[in-house]
Amino acid sequence: MMDERSKSLLKTLIEHYIADGQPVGSRALSKFSGLDLSAATIRNVMADLEDMGFVASPHTSAGRIPTPKGYRLFVDTMLTVQPIEEVVAHEAQDAIQADAPQRVVTAAAQVLSNLSNFAGIVLTPRRSEVFKQIEFLRLSEKRVLLILVTPDGDVQNRIILTERDYSSSELVEASNYLNSQFAGLSFYAVKERLMQELEGLRSGIASLMEAALKASSENMTADSGVVISGERRLLNVGDLSSDMHKLKQLFGMFEEKTSLLQLLDVSSQADGVQVFIGGESALVPMDDMAVITAPYSVDGLVVGTLGVIGPTRMAYERVIPIVDITAKLLSSALSSGIHNK
Repeated sequence: MMDERSKSLLKTLIEHYIADGQPVGSRALSKFSGLDLSAATIRNVMADLEDMGFVASPHTSAGRIPTPKGYRLFVDTMLTVQPIEEVVAHEAQDAIQADAPQRVVTAAAQVLSNLSNFAGIVLTPRRSEVFKQIEFLRLSEKRVLLILVTPDGDVQNRIILTERDYSSSELVEASNYLNSQFAGLSFYAVKERLMQELEGLRSGIASLMEAALKASSENMTADSGVVISGERRLLNVGDLSSDMHKLKQLFGMFEEKTSLLQLLDVSSQADGVQVFIGGESALVPMDDMAVITAPYSVDGLVVGTLGVIGPTRMAYERVIPIVDITAKLLSSALSSGIHNK
């Protein structure tokens, strides 16, 4: 367990390091901590914090810098998030207005980048999260065309390979059942309810509906993508671009996008703002990188995630509310866009 004196000195060290990027020595800690401690006492506390893995000593300096473990403790227990400035909130609100989903998502990524001065990322909404109407059309033996109509009028088609042949009347029966019982719900909600109701249905209809739901889920996942804005701003962050290896890692991540998709997909299952710190999270590919994320929704249903990519040495108390308000504004804009159609 860490005592209050050690926590206070660690908090001071991290805040000072975030502010100027230089290793923090015992003299600076004595000056900025407000604690009446001797330099020898501070050195002993720093040695203990280093033994516990919260700080490290660069080879070229007598001062210390935070480790990923130190940043995690700071973010989880010591951070006081600042209310977002009114002018910043208005700037975000003006930029993110109800529009075509792709334009709103792009605007949100740009807002995240502009306000944070780092890179903004948005996992685009999964298509067909909610359906308005569903139809089945027999193509040939064991091949059925699934037709989905979303609330915003988007029509999507998917071919289903079935275990047996279905008659036209069976397909109409399945369509009518789904439309009467589940129209307006998400596919996830449909799945949960069907698990309880399928036993009471004839097995042929049950398997057909299970195949439709599986095809729809695959369609949603396949259509997910990442919109990135401002990645070149990270070239100005010395912690991330100080050597060629880091630069290759950084832009390899943006080009590949797989790790970003995994990170954002995990974030969509969380409630509220999440902070991922490189070096402690396998989802963040670089030790000096942090990603702050939040899920966004349409009519209360989570459909994607957005966030800011920056260095671990960032002003978390300022960036966290930027991510939070952008997620809320994007949710509102997308929901309004559907209702206005």
